[in-house]
Amino acid sequence: MPSSPQLLLNPAPQVIFLDAMGTLFDLKTSVGEIYQEFAARYGVTADSEQIQPAFIASFKAAPPLAFPPAELAIIQQQEFAWWQQVVSETFKSLEIKDKFQDFAAFFTEVYAYFATKDPWCVFPDTVKSLNRWRDRGIELGIISNFDSRLIKVLKLLELDKYFNSTTISSTAGFAKPETNIFHIALAKHNVTSQAALHIGDNPVEDYQGAAKAGLKSFWLNRHARLLNIENQLPNLCSLG
Repeated sequence: MPSSPQLLLNPAPQVIFLDAMGTLFDLKTSVGEIYQEFAARYGVTADSEQIQPAFIASFKAAPPLAFPPAELAIIQQQEFAWWQQVVSETFKSLEIKDKFQDFAAFFTEVYAYFATKDPWCVFPDTVKSLNRWRDRGIELGIISNFDSRLIKVLKLLELDKYFNSTTISSTAGFAKPETNIFHIALAKHNVTSQAALHIGDNPVEDYQGAAKAGLKSFWLNRHARLLNIENQLPNLCSLG
């Protein structure tokens, strides 16, 4: 995608919502590489290049990461079980799950790892953009198909201070691209969809989902793939 001049927000929205993983921050290495490293600690040899597509297939086949209203402790148990099923199916598809002497212990350790700072890195344009929008008096919110570990990750990455709200699919009960999760986020700021915009890296969950909910929608296309989508951003700094 060729470089383009900064798109100026005039008039500025009252709220900018952003996706989290893949938009504000991402993994330093692939999920496949991380699973390979942790599996080796449990005596299981696995190829990250085989794990990665198996994980993606298992993740896509899973139901939405969203649960009915309940106490946080109950939702956290459901989150843990949801991810355990995804990871279990990943290694089953590779026919190596039975090689783990204690798969539950492996999963518990790797699940906790993703709630630390170690696997994550903040994109270079994130803090600069958040500061610029906040200085303009724009409220900021997160809408993410993540689980409750996101709250801790945002704090560890020193991003939590920028956001007035964080809406997570697992606790909201709806996952993007469903319009309900966007409406829940809007209500936290007491604004209409016309007063907000959303930025995310997934063309279906973020771009199409937000647009369907009535928000001004931008697709963060960091990989510069040319697609016929109107509001493409090569990076967050390209939106003023």
